[in-house]
Amino acid sequence: MIDRQHFDISAYLVVGPENTRGRSVDTVVAAAVQGGFTCVQIRSKEASARELVRIAVSASQVIERLGRSQQVALLVNDRLDVALAARHAGAKVDGIHVGQSDIPVAVCRKYLGEASVIGLSARTHELMDYVAQADVADIDYFGAGPLRETATKPDCGLDIDGTIRSRSFGEIAALAAASPIPVVLGGGVTLADLPGLAETGVAGFFVVTAVTHADDPQAAAQDLVRTWHAHRPTAAPC
Repeated sequence: MIDRQHFDISAYLVVGPENTRGRSVDTVVAAAVQGGFTCVQIRSKEASARELVRIAVSASQVIERLGRSQQVALLVNDRLDVALAARHAGAKVDGIHVGQSDIPVAVCRKYLGEASVIGLSARTHELMDYVAQADVADIDYFGAGPLRETATKPDCGLDIDGTIRSRSFGEIAALAAASPIPVVLGGGVTLADLPGLAETGVAGFFVVTAVTHADDPQAAAQDLVRTWHAHRPTAAPC
């Protein structure tokens, strides 16, 4: 298992069965990993717990077959029960990603163990204050965004007044500078955004449709990874 001291969120795929254009999650995960992605998060608001466990186990097997189990972190979104059940079924699940309104980070740490990776998304309206003040003892990275409104997560960036708040590159750079732990930024990110995003100081980018909806997901993943590293001042593994 990849531990929290040695994980890489520079190229981060979020994927579930509802956003693969009818392809299997396995197929898309394999394409992304072969294209150079370093982190995969299984996320679905539609699949049952049993289906999510099956998907996590299968994704773990795909990553293992590609010989990338020690380089690619596999995370589960929100569902501690799914992460634990998938581990029980033999999957290499490296951790979990939760929001502030999901199961508490301390509970995730208790049941997943000290070495596991835990990521947290903070609420949009308090994101800057939160990253500067939060106790990050049990948190390994912040997920932030959106860069722009995104159909795959309609409530991403939802502010207290009901509007969607996106982030400028200047805001993202300030966020990365304020945060005591790495920040991964996503939400509507496309290939064209990566040159500017790579210069903000965030540790990585996360995408859904930029890979999962591509005609050739592996080629799309390769283009994203290549562009990111071409414009990154220095490599930023966590």
